[in-house]
Amino acid sequence: MTMSHHPHYPHLFEPLEVAHLTLPNRVIMGSMHIGLEEEKDGMKGLAAFYAERARGGVGLIVTGGISPNRRGALGPGGARMASGKRVREHRIITTAVHDAGGRILMQLLHGGRYSHHPFAVAPSAIQAPIGRFKPRALSGRGVRRTIRDFIQAAEATREAGYDGVEIMGSEGYLINQFLTTRTNKRTDRWGGSFQNRMQFPLEIVKGIRKACGKNFVIMFRLSMLDLVEDGSSWEEVVELAQALEREGVNIINTGIGWHEARIPTIASMVPHGGFSFVTAKLKQSVSIPCVTTNRFNTPEKCEEVLAAGHADLVSMARPFLADSDLVHKASIGRPETINTCIGCNQACLDHIFQRKTASCLVNPRAGKEHIWPRITSVPRPTPKLVVVIGGGPAGMSCALEAAKRGHKVHLIERGQTLGGQFNYAKRIPGKSDFQQTIRYFDVMLRELGVVVHLGQPATAEWIQSIDPTDVVVATGVLPRPLKLSGIERPEVLSYIEAIQNPDAIGERVAIIGAGGIGFDVADFLSHDADERLGFHESWGIDKNLAAPGGLTPAGNRKTAREVHLFQRSKDKMGAGLGKTTGWIHRQTLRQRGVHFHTGVNYEMVSDSGLVYTDAEGKMQTLQVDHIVICAGQIPNAPLLPVLKMAGDYAVHCIGGAANASGLDAERAFMEGTKLGRGL
Repeated sequence: MTMSHHPHYPHLFEPLEVAHLTLPNRVIMGSMHIGLEEEKDGMKGLAAFYAERARGGVGLIVTGGISPNRRGALGPGGARMASGKRVREHRIITTAVHDAGGRILMQLLHGGRYSHHPFAVAPSAIQAPIGRFKPRALSGRGVRRTIRDFIQAAEATREAGYDGVEIMGSEGYLINQFLTTRTNKRTDRWGGSFQNRMQFPLEIVKGIRKACGKNFVIMFRLSMLDLVEDGSSWEEVVELAQALEREGVNIINTGIGWHEARIPTIASMVPHGGFSFVTAKLKQSVSIPCVTTNRFNTPEKCEEVLAAGHADLVSMARPFLADSDLVHKASIGRPETINTCIGCNQACLDHIFQRKTASCLVNPRAGKEHIWPRITSVPRPTPKLVVVIGGGPAGMSCALEAAKRGHKVHLIERGQTLGGQFNYAKRIPGKSDFQQTIRYFDVMLRELGVVVHLGQPATAEWIQSIDPTDVVVATGVLPRPLKLSGIERPEVLSYIEAIQNPDAIGERVAIIGAGGIGFDVADFLSHDADERLGFHESWGIDKNLAAPGGLTPAGNRKTAREVHLFQRSKDKMGAGLGKTTGWIHRQTLRQRGVHFHTGVNYEMVSDSGLVYTDAEGKMQTLQVDHIVICAGQIPNAPLLPVLKMAGDYAVHCIGGAANASGLDAERAFMEGTKLGRGL
């Protein structure tokens, strides 16, 4: 690799020739389904979304998965690609991206047995553990017709102006289902030996290359680590990769883990770049560029793996929701101004599972670029003077947006640092990236001239002395007090006290409340084994890739502490947690030996411990060293009535101060952004 002359990231900004394209850098924006694909006018929204990322300097964009036919769509009415009307619709996207100086591939994805509709098809009629419908086995003719549909979809893609396609051969979708004996029990020419099973993707690639010519990029997303029983062996992965290269694939992208795998692959507890070892191993066996992926969110980490020779390109998806200008900011040497993705999944993947448009917790504009155009700093004829009280997510985002609009803003925070509840969240295992959000706002607020007053409680007199036009109350939440006899005893702590001083907490702990905070505190107090073992051993990932699917028995994750998690409701523990991460948290705590108690009633705290009635109505006493209360929050807005009486300025109340339910950072950022834009 010849080096670029970039002072900070020489490998990252090294151009790369791929087919007929010259990529200006080594960053790929990975495939994400946004939810606009199926909306009436959604193409305009997608065009604005992708064009903004192209202007932000990303080397190559890949769209969310689009199916080659109706049966392969992920849901009823799911997006698919065919000639005619679809081609015309997609030209809006490719024109916008090319006009912005970018390059874009369409991802072709057939759901196979992961398709959520009754017409699902697969190599064999085996229902997925996460599927609602049992698929029908494709006939020999059906297989050939599906290959033809892939080829025709690629031709339509080229006609629509895309620079190429990414063929989705991983994550347990149809192509992946053909490759493993787990899902392929066929006895015809598409089943049996691996040579037979890999014919399906090879025929697709061969056909696309022939139909679309050489000036068309074919990237193949290859499942290199299935993380399921009876997955591909490493020898099979290499054999397929080499065959794909012979058939004209230009780039191999890394796929990690099937969707049904019970191992986290993109959640926040995955270490940054935690799977690049897989790409590094494959790179030794092929000569075409290889892309590494999963949990990269900073230019530093990208530069590090490229410099180490682990990969030729790095794919990041969610970080481009958090900041569309990530690459540009790195290129001008200003990484401190990047709004870093925190890997939370709350507003992106969880939204998609709820059939809502994907957005981003730390950047609510993501996916709404067509509705909320970027604010260009025009000096306002009469700027307002805005005082924001509280430097948590709601206050920081409101102050930043108001300053972008050209208003004069004072932000007052009684703590010594900005961040509010994020200062507790960042201490939870896997949430250290929350510190990056605080750093981003800290840098940007100062850059935009916001006057930040730290370590200063707000008073009505001080606000009067500033003489504002608008006052924003964003003072957040307080832990909800629990009415319980004995609650004032020294062994009873709030979640804030527990997080601030974990070393003072004894060997036996009861946690009251099993919402998001209860789970976080249980994770925090039981993390010792995972720290000792490290991520891969804790979850049973074989870094030597000796076993099929890359699985190995997981290490002993038992925690030294005895932790008991209690909830009043009879529902399963953590029922309200996010769809994409809830199962990980439940499984983690179970494997660490945390005790779950549901359907309980708390009676009192006494000398003998926590007294409660269990789900059967029996009185129980649990002897513990400490009890941590995680029973929700209440709004903290003591100044609000006083300010409303003052009357010579407009008063707004947002975030937890307005409504404390569920300590919802996503809502806090959204309300702050909306109000700041509207002032």
